[in-house]
Amino acid sequence: MSTSPFVVLPSSHARAHDTFPDAVELAQLLQEQIRGEVRFDPASKALYSTDASNYRHIPIGVVIPRDEADVIATVTLCRRFNAPILTRGGGTSLAGQGCNAAVILDFSKYMNGMGEIDVQNRTVKVQPGIVLDRVRDAAEKLHLTFAPDPATHSRCTIGGMIGNNSCGVHGLMGGKTVDNIATLDLLLYDGTRLTVGPTTESELTANIAAGGRTGEIYATLKSLRDTYSAQVRERFPNIPRRVSGFNLDELLPENSFNVARALVGSEGTCAIILGATLQLVQSPPCRTLVGVGFPDIFLAADHVPQILEHKPIGFEGMDGLLLDAMRRKQKFAEELTLLPDGNGFLIIEFGADTQPEANAKARALAAYLKTLPAEPTTRIYTSAEAKSVWRIRESALGATAFIPGVGTGWEGWEDAAVDPTQLGSYLRAIFALMNEYGYRSPMYGHFGQGCVHMRHNFDLQSEAGILKFRQFMDRATDIALAHGGSLSGEHGDGQARGALLPKMFGEELMHAFRTFKRLFDPTNRMNPNKLIDAHEPHEDLRLGADYNPWHPKTHFAYAENNGSFADANLRCVGVGACRKTDAGTMCPSFMATGEELHSTRGRAHLLWELMQGEVLPDQWRNKQVKESLDLCLACKACKSECPVSVDMATYKSEFLAHHYEGESRPLSHYAFGRIDVFARLASYAPHLVNAINHTPLISSIMKKLLHIHPQRTFPRFSKPFTPDRRLARDPQRRRDRRIPLPADAPEVFLWADTFNNYFHPAAMRAAHQVLTTAGFRVTLPTQHLCCGRPLYDFGMLSTAKDYLLKTLNALTPQLLAGTPIVVLEPSCASVFRDELTNLLPYDPRAQKLHDQTFLLSEFLVKHAPNYRPPQLDEKILVHGHCHHRATMGMHDELALLRLTGADVELLDSGCCGMAGPFGFEKDKYTVSQTLANRVLLPAVRNKAASTILVTDGFSCAEQITQNTKAKPMHLAEVLALRQSTDPLS
Repeated sequence: MSTSPFVVLPSSHARAHDTFPDAVELAQLLQEQIRGEVRFDPASKALYSTDASNYRHIPIGVVIPRDEADVIATVTLCRRFNAPILTRGGGTSLAGQGCNAAVILDFSKYMNGMGEIDVQNRTVKVQPGIVLDRVRDAAEKLHLTFAPDPATHSRCTIGGMIGNNSCGVHGLMGGKTVDNIATLDLLLYDGTRLTVGPTTESELTANIAAGGRTGEIYATLKSLRDTYSAQVRERFPNIPRRVSGFNLDELLPENSFNVARALVGSEGTCAIILGATLQLVQSPPCRTLVGVGFPDIFLAADHVPQILEHKPIGFEGMDGLLLDAMRRKQKFAEELTLLPDGNGFLIIEFGADTQPEANAKARALAAYLKTLPAEPTTRIYTSAEAKSVWRIRESALGATAFIPGVGTGWEGWEDAAVDPTQLGSYLRAIFALMNEYGYRSPMYGHFGQGCVHMRHNFDLQSEAGILKFRQFMDRATDIALAHGGSLSGEHGDGQARGALLPKMFGEELMHAFRTFKRLFDPTNRMNPNKLIDAHEPHEDLRLGADYNPWHPKTHFAYAENNGSFADANLRCVGVGACRKTDAGTMCPSFMATGEELHSTRGRAHLLWELMQGEVLPDQWRNKQVKESLDLCLACKACKSECPVSVDMATYKSEFLAHHYEGESRPLSHYAFGRIDVFARLASYAPHLVNAINHTPLISSIMKKLLHIHPQRTFPRFSKPFTPDRRLARDPQRRRDRRIPLPADAPEVFLWADTFNNYFHPAAMRAAHQVLTTAGFRVTLPTQHLCCGRPLYDFGMLSTAKDYLLKTLNALTPQLLAGTPIVVLEPSCASVFRDELTNLLPYDPRAQKLHDQTFLLSEFLVKHAPNYRPPQLDEKILVHGHCHHRATMGMHDELALLRLTGADVELLDSGCCGMAGPFGFEKDKYTVSQTLANRVLLPAVRNKAASTILVTDGFSCAEQITQNTKAKPMHLAEVLALRQSTDPLS
């Protein structure tokens, strides 16, 4: 029998069927009374059942208000039905405060406005759903900033930051969110509206004298201040990162009785924030970053106090385990080389009005570090290098969440903070406890303020493992408190640490906290059982001892996920990087719609819930899951940009394969999925087929039959590329043919993909010329072959396997000989580099083809070191195909183009929106055009006439030509320009 004082409590699975009895009536009334969106359907509940934490609560429903009137009406109706309410921002909370059995208000879609910046007072008014980076980008134009900047800055909302009292990298420069709030506009559950901020004694007296609900609030707050001032001063840790508990210290006279700041960090348990006035700070325009390497993270932590004397504005730490995790995930390989030698790293940023000033501060620190007995290594970075180093640090959470070969790292004890002078001692003590329990976690975080983040390999699926986790939490709490620390230094208490707060504050202050909570929320309807009177940390787990998902038979192997589709979808830990809209490719459909349903995270949560069978019915036949996946463009960006490498393109194919088992498919699936068959037939008489396809009446009928949007035009078929025919017709090529190749000239196999061979043979022709000129004997397929790329878009995986087996059989001689296979179309190359080994994991030829497949740029860089491209004076504008970026990367292509001497610019254009058949489909046309017009099409329309436009993806080129008069070129065509007859010119 266990001697633990704890017991395993009911998990979320045991209570998944609990329902709110009046949900249907509440939803109907909400739909009648608000302009916003009311979603009480199973999929919406599944989407919002968890955040980025270990916890899972099925909500009553979701409301997406358009304005304050919607919020007021929603609260009024919820009060009528006694329904609890949870306000949610970006859904990235780590302590469980972002999920509850409540009506969830999501402000991020509509209530995300921002007023004009008041430069004189350095303030700006915002709505709660605005994303932090929008505020910071606007402020930076005026050399101002909102100082708190957590790693989730590209998608976290201001409302969520206020709820959690977020901070981030530059806490040294401007403090936590609480230090940067001027006023808050509030709505209470009982309907009370008030604006709060700092309060003078005369204002306090007047507010109390006014009576009513407002008078009651101020009178009780004054009583709390007067009763507990001594306790607050004694028990609240005097450290930079105390986030745990309520901010009763803000009611003290020395803090101006600031009610707004007292409510920061209350995690939605007291009031609804309708608006906030933010205090901005000056942003140093010039910055210099220094990297410091110590033998271990403990020595690095020991030296934090001395380094703080140099007055940095940012001060982060990372250990070697974090870097090992990134290497295992094959992420940031180039960036990691920028770190100095060592196994414990500090990243220190200095700011100033001029670059020489910032550089001087950095050099002074470097000189000081040379005098230390620990002999750390240092490196001062250029601005470009600094961006790469910051990328490493910002990706730390995702890097530790899932590590191949190690498993999932869970939150729980991920956020404690101590005084920086105690940091080395604290880390050694917590590391010893981890060793005792057999836990492992990288250590990283805001070392300059003593805040350390971790994610441990807790066992949250067995009774023994859960009890062990709970015991560890208790003992880790003791260690943090022994070092004068706080249980939370940034992420809040929520459910992860709420039940531990009595150990930190004592019963008297806990009574004060409960009084504070009940003052604003007497009926406990605002995010109940979080932070105050919280459920236990080992209760309501997303997993739990009764976790028993469905493990269906699958087409793909999912080798990195124990062969389990359920485990694959467990990868997503809610980091929310797929909700960014400002850069990169992931997630294009979310960028277009702003819907959680269309984010990678949303889809992963739906598929995970589908494997539970508790909220979402019908398994593979579920229509709402299919609806979510329908707008997935299968861009693969999530596999590279998602910190935990969620592979939604593969999951979509898997789902669709089973969804249509035994069912008839739409005609368009066969027309698009088997396009290689029709392209081959059309190639016998392409001019005739093109004439028929573009006859108005026939074209209109075909578009209706295939559900193609009327604005799209059919791509034109061509005769396939045949080297001998072209050489015979072109005297110049005949001269090239007589270029003497050595008898032992190496062979390269040029893959004749469907798109370039039957639609764009000029690229095939140019690639043949380039490879021949580079000194290679080029061979081509002797039969019709296709990788089957379009089949994956429709889940036609059995047919895809047949295509791949045919390909492997045909290429067996080349595979055995080690012949490089050069592929021009990135989406086809990605089949061989990705889907192939996942579909045919036990065929050794599959791995060979994976290893021997190269894009043209990769091949020339890696296998033709003496090759020199033609010299060009023009500017080159490059749009990278999604699969190119995600699976192979753009480095080799850009390097090769820059060897031409041209001015090369890679557009941060994300997905073009065409994505094979996606952009042709009638119901997806709007999304397709929205994505194309985000960056790509404006850049194309604004380019100079002489600028060469390069994109290797057939779909990308098609999107451009269908919307502009521009004629994009494949890399091969650019390299064939002015090509000399010298094989190595």
